[in-house]
Amino acid sequence: MTVEATPFPRHILITGGSRGIGAACVRAFAARGASVAFFYASAHDAAAKLSAETGALALCADVTDASAVKDAVTRARAELGTIDCLVNNAGIAQFRLFTDITEDEWMRMLDVHLGGAFRCTQAVLPDMIRQKYGRIINISSIWGLTGASCEVHYSTAKAGIIGLTRALAKELGPSGITVNCVAPGVIETEMNAALDEETRAVLCEETPLGCIGRVEDIADAVLYFASAPFVTGQVLSPNGGIVI
Repeated sequence: MTVEATPFPRHILITGGSRGIGAACVRAFAARGASVAFFYASAHDAAAKLSAETGALALCADVTDASAVKDAVTRARAELGTIDCLVNNAGIAQFRLFTDITEDEWMRMLDVHLGGAFRCTQAVLPDMIRQKYGRIINISSIWGLTGASCEVHYSTAKAGIIGLTRALAKELGPSGITVNCVAPGVIETEMNAALDEETRAVLCEETPLGCIGRVEDIADAVLYFASAPFVTGQVLSPNGGIVI
């Protein structure tokens, strides 16, 4: 059996799509002519602006709410057609000593990242399995690869995303569905906007390419996985060489 060339996915769903990496992915897929829907939690103004710019369908849905996810996927399917590519990007971050993390903070971190990916993937999978085609692309982090001090719960959640990717790739491969993961390094996003100049300078110095990455760099990696029929279970880390 050989893997034949398959078409670029036409109907895309991106979680956490109103800003940062998610918004860059919305723009990148829309520029390729795909029909795009994206979830957002609360950034109504940013979501409306991005929708007007790209023509993408903005859906307010909390990925920790199973009913909200199911309803939003149903609407996306009705508006776009069968979802054939899912980008699990929704996430949160928190800088906290491990001894100061509360149980609620720990559970929420895992629920947004891992629980969200679980709910959204389960919601779109039946159609992908039925049509024997699909692309699932999960967004992790270099801290999921190496761990980060004072971000233990975030690192744990992102490491879980990598485990989910590898295991699910084995399970879904026979159904013609690829599952891959992008693990970004330090990227220019609102999440990192609070970094002071000294910290930014240190990060740039520690990065062989000497700079902080752009959200477009991550969107390019996502597009690669969307168009790669013989790549599955892999982790691609655009990080400027800070982790090799």
